[in-house]
Amino acid sequence: MKETEEALLHTYNRFPVEFDRGEGVYLYDSEGRKYLDFAAGIAVCGLGYGHPELTKALKEQAKKLLHTSNLFYNESCGKAAAALKKACGMDRVFFTNSGTEANEGMLKAARKYAWKRGTGRYEFIAMEGSFHGRSMGALSVTEHEAYRTPFEPLIPGVKFAKWNDLESVRALVTEKTCGILLEPIQGEGGINMASPEFLEGVRRICDEEGILLLFDEIQCGMGRTGEMFAWQYYGVKPDIMSMAKAIGSGVPVGAFAMTEAVAADSLEPGDHGTTYGGNPFACTAVAKTLEIFEKEHVTEHVRDIGEYLAEQLDRLVQEEESVLERKGTGLIQGIRLNRPAGEVTAKAMEEGLVIITARSDVIRLVPPMIIEKEHVDEMIEKLKKSL
Repeated sequence: MKETEEALLHTYNRFPVEFDRGEGVYLYDSEGRKYLDFAAGIAVCGLGYGHPELTKALKEQAKKLLHTSNLFYNESCGKAAAALKKACGMDRVFFTNSGTEANEGMLKAARKYAWKRGTGRYEFIAMEGSFHGRSMGALSVTEHEAYRTPFEPLIPGVKFAKWNDLESVRALVTEKTCGILLEPIQGEGGINMASPEFLEGVRRICDEEGILLLFDEIQCGMGRTGEMFAWQYYGVKPDIMSMAKAIGSGVPVGAFAMTEAVAADSLEPGDHGTTYGGNPFACTAVAKTLEIFEKEHVTEHVRDIGEYLAEQLDRLVQEEESVLERKGTGLIQGIRLNRPAGEVTAKAMEEGLVIITARSDVIRLVPPMIIEKEHVDEMIEKLKKSL
């Protein structure tokens, strides 16, 4: 740990733990201590650790080919794109290296659509409480003063509406509005669920005004709601969407996808690119992950185990004075506390439980989607001690 701190730029305040390996839903540190993981690498490791089919597929691909660039076709990229567009209900996919980069591409795609159609639109409406990444474009649509202030001025033309307040959105719409961007469930912002009426209303505004609807499903997508993506949980389809985290089960990969109608008037050769996007190794992770999700009925399992998790957390709200409410659905849930959540996550590490925060007062629970009821019970027991 000392060597790491001396070599790396200090941009993270890490827990004083060095993880060495993982197995199923458990992590083991360099001293052999076992931890129940309810963070999954910040909602990334949806299949847990060491899934045999995924591990085998990645080993085989590593022996064959790691990289070629987008100047050539590769088989795993085609398989991953076809499987992903089927899962997310879109028509065209672009692979990236991360969620932030996926959001950058989504914003560019929306701007290009407006430019190509000659609308003169370039502004975006995003949401209070949002988080879309740390790059300059993604940060420009992230409403969090502490993240933004040191890097201003950011990209202009962004306004922030109130969460779940349709009239607040409508009041910001002008003839310059290019897209409305939101997370169906805000993760970093505190596990804040959009109401169905809000999403349906924003969709209507976009249709009436000729505006694109953009969904950031980087954290709330890929099975966490009990559907493959959160728009399917709500039944409100966006025009463009971003995704990352669990789509690669731990391999760094993201993507944005759009409908054919948008693609026809959006990015063209020369408009956008990335050296590692569509990488054979990363795309093998995506294709195999989607195959496993289907074969092992992961979304159905999330619905079942998510209901049990909600029941246990609701009971915790009744029993524990410091727990004010439960938030979320499926396996993207949280509890709001009347005390700093960071104190509880630190204590939980001592109890052998990995949990993380969302803003200052919410414990975020985004475990591997293969957890069972026994793991929920173990988590609740450790969480009670930590509280």
